Amino acid sequence: MVRFIAHYGIHFIVPIFIAFYFYKDNRFWVSIILLLGIIIDLDHVLANPMFDPNRCSINFHPLHSFWAIAVYIILFIFKKTRVIGLALLLHILADTVDCLFIRSEF
Repeated sequence: MVRFIAHYGIHFIVPIFIAFYFYKDNRFWVSIILLLGIIIDLDHVLANPMFDPNRCSINFHPLHSFWAIAVYIILFIFKKTRVIGLALLLHILADTVDCLFIRSEF
């Protein structure tokens, strides 16, 4: 249960908190963009099985690879793409936390 709350809390609650706390002028749109970071899970359709609760996504799926993460960091560096990069990095953070739970077998 803790794993579920941590993983999906980072996916859905943390982005809204960040948008409301750091982007007061554009809360709504930044919230939407940050929540849309979940779209990189589309690469799960390439896996067999598509969903495995005990598989770590990091460096398994193409949009969760270290190369993709490097691109997300670059997006985060530039002001015009910062929110998109942040959305993708938050997604990676959520999946990393999930991987840590998988490894520690909570």
